[in-house]
Amino acid sequence: MDVTSATSATSPTAPSTSAPKISSDFNTFLRMLTVQMQNQDPMNPIDSADYAVQLATFSGVEQQVQTNQLLAEMQGKFQQLGMAEMASWIGKEARSAAPVRYDGSAVTLSPNPAAGANRAVLVVKDAQGNLVSREEIPVSTAPYQWLGAGIDGNPLPPGTYSITLESLNGETAIATTPVEHYARVIEAKGGGSSGTRLVLEGGAEVLASEVTALREPQG
Repeated sequence: MDVTSATSATSPTAPSTSAPKISSDFNTFLRMLTVQMQNQDPMNPIDSADYAVQLATFSGVEQQVQTNQLLAEMQGKFQQLGMAEMASWIGKEARSAAPVRYDGSAVTLSPNPAAGANRAVLVVKDAQGNLVSREEIPVSTAPYQWLGAGIDGNPLPPGTYSITLESLNGETAIATTPVEHYARVIEAKGGGSSGTRLVLEGGAEVLASEVTALREPQG
């Protein structure tokens, strides 16, 4: 009986993720290896090093599969811990660069003009990407209450808007960056390898890692 054929007959072509399956195959391999040793030609015995190589190879596969399972279990537990921690964020207001949900009430923005700017302009676009407002604001990192005014000065209709900040020196644009704002967190969802995702009031989602500040609800 050939060692190679015995191994191919008992080893799976691809590592299984099931520890019981690997354990069963490993025990079968040991039994077949024992039978092979008992029935080998005494005049032409198989080199014992061949047995050791086959045994070590299969044992290595078994250990790797078990290690992968352990890592997967640990990852799942870490995700559960992350979700438990994120649960305390529900109801609080998180600051991020997610799209702004405007419902007629003022929205607290956190502008961050570029160094060297002497003018700052909020550029507001609707969900379809249409420009609906350009509003010059103070060149400051202080919180700014955006009232939702359109180009004509009238309030914009309720909806989702993306807001960027143009930092200018005179008429020359230095940088255009997303503007962060505060929004209430209403849900935390597992995001797999990307991490926990937070659902903000209005439906926008943002990675927890992209939140730069957290505060109690205002008003």
